[in-house]
Amino acid sequence: MLATLASLRIRNLALVEDLAWQPGPGLVAITGETGAGKSLLIGALQLLLGERADKSLIRSGADACTVEAAFETADSRELDAWLEEQGTEPCADGQLFLKRTLSAAGSGRQFVNGSPCTLSVLKALGDRLVDLHGPHDHQSLFSREAQTRVLDAYAGAAAVAGDFAAAHRETNRLAGEIEDLRALEQDATLHREMLAHAAREIAEAKLSPGEEEEVVARLRAAGNGQRLLELSSQLEAALGAEGDGGLRQALADAIRAARELARLDQSAAALNEALGEVATRIADLENDVRRYAEKIDSDPGTLRELEARADLLQALKRKYGGTIEEIVARGAQAAQDLEEIETRGEKIATLEKEASAAAGRAVKLAKALSAARAKAAPALAKAVTAELRELGFLRAGFGVRLEALAEARAQGAEWAEFEFAPNPGEPVKPLRAIASSGEISRVMLALKSVLAGQDGVPLLVFDEIDANVGGEVAVKVGQKMRGLSAAHQVLCITHLPQVAAAAHRQFSVTKEYDGNRTVTAVGELVGTARVAELARMLGGQDTDSARAHARTLLASQG
Repeated sequence: MLATLASLRIRNLALVEDLAWQPGPGLVAITGETGAGKSLLIGALQLLLGERADKSLIRSGADACTVEAAFETADSRELDAWLEEQGTEPCADGQLFLKRTLSAAGSGRQFVNGSPCTLSVLKALGDRLVDLHGPHDHQSLFSREAQTRVLDAYAGAAAVAGDFAAAHRETNRLAGEIEDLRALEQDATLHREMLAHAAREIAEAKLSPGEEEEVVARLRAAGNGQRLLELSSQLEAALGAEGDGGLRQALADAIRAARELARLDQSAAALNEALGEVATRIADLENDVRRYAEKIDSDPGTLRELEARADLLQALKRKYGGTIEEIVARGAQAAQDLEEIETRGEKIATLEKEASAAAGRAVKLAKALSAARAKAAPALAKAVTAELRELGFLRAGFGVRLEALAEARAQGAEWAEFEFAPNPGEPVKPLRAIASSGEISRVMLALKSVLAGQDGVPLLVFDEIDANVGGEVAVKVGQKMRGLSAAHQVLCITHLPQVAAAAHRQFSVTKEYDGNRTVTAVGELVGTARVAELARMLGGQDTDSARAHARTLLASQG
């Protein structure tokens, strides 16, 4: 994935009020006086890519600071697939947009292509896009795990290493499952009986969702059955009563009167019709009451059955769960666990077969990986040593030692240990035992130069890693960085004119006072302005000889 930082916008970060920067491809040098704010650009980039935020960075008087960036890639398919896995929007026309806001009042927010994301996603994306190196940012070089990955990349064995790690994880996973199943065998008898009892008891209860509410309702009705019958009988008798004062007789008398009234006065026909409807509704109501009474069960046996069912439901709830649904789920799980116990032996045999196959793959891949590492280690040492010679370590020693592990790990059957002796006559020591940041910086640059073709991170950022060097070594450092820019976009903060002159573009960072506040500004240097800046870097004096030297440095880059 070849991607370049197309633009970076910073608002209200430290001394930056509102800054928009388009660095361009290739090697980009960032220069300026000490304290002008050059590292603010790197700090903004780090903030954008998930580094820890400090609210003190918010510009005084502002409520929040924001950093935005646009990356351009010719082929975003691999990146889009990763973004989709993280739940964010894919790139549009090869454009990747990142934004992070840090608020003084609350927590910050971050976005990828307009989609909100977590800080961990932003940081993971940053690891894929940018590799930053400064005077104190070389801890990764001290890790034997990282050194082993560097060796694998040089050997072209990264895919084999990944396959081995997967086989190793699969072997351990299967071994863990087998161990768990065997551990269960110790109490299998008791556990089997408990599961069988639970599964059987719940299955025999024949539970159904909503049953408890239905049983309670029926139990309540059954307990009042005799009284319900009495009331229903009274209601039926009242509706269907005959004789003086009876509802049916009274209604019949009313209907006869209404018919006579309608015969004598046509306008009273509606009254006659209404009484007919009432008579029909009373008859229907009488039938409804009769049917309701027929459904009432006042049998003591039914009441006892309902009480027993209610007691069973309560007992099951106490033992297996607070609801009928939970009890049913517990029964299903018990049945499943019981089946697993009954087939445990078969499963163990199957898993052992799978584990043996995975272990066989792991052993085969470990041997291939070890062979590739053993072949590549001296070649990597020779290549890095050659690069170090050009960077001023004329008689330094660099080696790659392989340390066999007592037991294979996810990284393989051995560690790689980078060893270095900067001065002749001294024994090589592990790289992490070297204290000089200048030495470590040049070792890192040598490694990056050797691995330029294998390094998949598109943007390399160097923050004053050329400290403590000068003269011809500084020229070589600039040449190495320019060489890296053939496969990467390279940003470099430098105080060395030799390095700045090697850049395809050069930007100057300055502090400006507008009468009220101090702000940091960034401007591209071209033509005489770039010559003047290089002359300043050469000796601080803008003289004819300094400008001539600056033009010579620029001309030497072709």
